[in-house]
Amino acid sequence: MTNEQWHTKTSWMGQLESYLPEIVYGAIDGIVTTFAVVAGSAGAELSIRITLILGMANLFADGLSMSIGSYLSKKSERDNYNKHVRIETWEIEHMPEVERSEVEEIYRAKGFEGAELQMVVNRITSDKRVWLETMMKDELGMMPEKKSPLRSGISTFAAFVVAGAIPLVFYLLAYRGKLAVDPFMISSAITLCAFVFIGYLKTYVNEINLLRSVGETVLLGTVAALVAFFVGDYLEFLLR
Repeated sequence: MTNEQWHTKTSWMGQLESYLPEIVYGAIDGIVTTFAVVAGSAGAELSIRITLILGMANLFADGLSMSIGSYLSKKSERDNYNKHVRIETWEIEHMPEVERSEVEEIYRAKGFEGAELQMVVNRITSDKRVWLETMMKDELGMMPEKKSPLRSGISTFAAFVVAGAIPLVFYLLAYRGKLAVDPFMISSAITLCAFVFIGYLKTYVNEINLLRSVGETVLLGTVAALVAFFVGDYLEFLLR
């Protein structure tokens, strides 16, 4: 592998890793909501055909809704940051003494005093780019949003649809006559394995204990499925 190929590969992997939170949480939401539909349908004793219709409709509608939310969230963060950049840029241009005194206050709070403080302030205010970055980070506590809003939305949608389709695969096989056993039981088992895997991936996002991450994810999915199942069962009894 050439250096150029290696750089391209590592760059691609780095970009994928940066969108891991969107992938993980999109996958969690996708599989939880779709399996809840499957469980509710099983509790209501709906046909495989109806389960597939409800599941697929939920899969794409909710996936699109979540991806739009992810896109708008990232876009709003970027727009808000750019708005404050414009404000700080104007203040540096038109109110330099006020902005300089704010830099002094920031670094005085960090422990700088006297000549050392003035040296640091002079160094920062001599470069408008550094000055602006200092005001954005240290005064406003804001960092630029480096993720693409569009890629965030696409990553969320793709993860939602792929993970959310897992509980429906065996219903599709059963509908086509290629599965002789109860699709709900197999779907439950495979979904449980998917929960464990997603919980494992979540450790890289939250940096928490593996058992805790897996346990939380499995518990979330189990509770959602049980609630959906018993609600479906109760409504089926109620509406007879």
